[in-house]
Amino acid sequence: MRDAVIVEAVRTPIGKGKPNGALAHVHPVELLAHTLRTLVERSGIDPGLIDDVIGGTVDQVGEQAMNTTRYAVLSAGFPESVPATTVDRQCGSSQQAVHFAAQGVLSGAYDLVVACGVESMSRVPMWSNVPAGTDPFGPGVAERYPEGLVPQGVSAELIAAKWSIGREQMDAFAVSSHQKAAAAWENGLFDAEVAPLEGVTRDECVRPGSTPEILAGLKPAYHDSGFAERFPQIEWNVTAGNASPINDGASAVLITSSETAARLGLRPLARLHSFAVTGSDPLLMLTGVIPATEKVLRRASLSLDDIDLFEVNEAFSSVVLAWRQETGADLARVNVHGGAIALGHPLGASGTRLTTTLVHAMRERGARYALQTMCEAGGLANAMVLERV
Repeated sequence: MRDAVIVEAVRTPIGKGKPNGALAHVHPVELLAHTLRTLVERSGIDPGLIDDVIGGTVDQVGEQAMNTTRYAVLSAGFPESVPATTVDRQCGSSQQAVHFAAQGVLSGAYDLVVACGVESMSRVPMWSNVPAGTDPFGPGVAERYPEGLVPQGVSAELIAAKWSIGREQMDAFAVSSHQKAAAAWENGLFDAEVAPLEGVTRDECVRPGSTPEILAGLKPAYHDSGFAERFPQIEWNVTAGNASPINDGASAVLITSSETAARLGLRPLARLHSFAVTGSDPLLMLTGVIPATEKVLRRASLSLDDIDLFEVNEAFSSVVLAWRQETGADLARVNVHGGAIALGHPLGASGTRLTTTLVHAMRERGARYALQTMCEAGGLANAMVLERV
């Protein structure tokens, strides 16, 4: 029976998604092309052998329009015969690319495939693909949810209220993310995964000096009088300090079968064991990681105790803390090298960024099983289990 394994995984450093960010001068196609070139260089493969390149990008407009992944393939110098496509499952876009790529290998449709993602939020700001005055939801959704949906920040506040997660808890979790990320950098744990770009060698948003006292001074980021009246249970504790920043970055993983890896002399980092995707309440929106975790563990015939490492995307502290309350996972095994609050969240790149960090952490720590899950706008979540080989 065919399997699917990751044989290489790389990412750019992550820059601030602002005009003065370290990577703001780099076109998103070039960000992604850099990871593709590095993937080929480090693996030593002939890029002409790649059957497909599946990339994730969220705001597919402007400089990220017209199938960004295809042009990154061309910019990277791959043969014109190598195809590419760009997918959108919101923040989980490049994790979905991993799912599609691995499923293609498992089915026999692919022998060698790249899953990747990119987002340049400095050059293509969030919601650029929804011009003012347009309705991306349509009348049917308005009829089904007559009181209206809410922004992600308000969803994060609703999650904090529902699971009784206070400001101190959220800030403490955020500080821990920065501390773990800073320690990982100091100990060289990101060296194997990061491909420096134009003099940028480190993630720009990691703040080693972050403290609960500093974060306690930040104002609520999403307070709105209309939503406050609609949702009186919200305490408005989500801030820029306990939420992920906006960022620029790209990441990529190379996926094949064990048989093809042996034939090409490639060393598997991890086997892609099981996959799940689920929908959830689009009002709470970000809680899909809870049923997705349960679903993928069931498919893998594993329990939570079998999982040595977790990567749960830190869109907001409240999301991970609610997930932890429901699953009972040990936070000491979650995002062990820091998460998106510290490292950053370049939307379309985050799925394969988590995968890249996870497979290298698995090897460094000798983990047998690892689980990755991503919350996504619209009430969606991806989850997958990796196994050491």
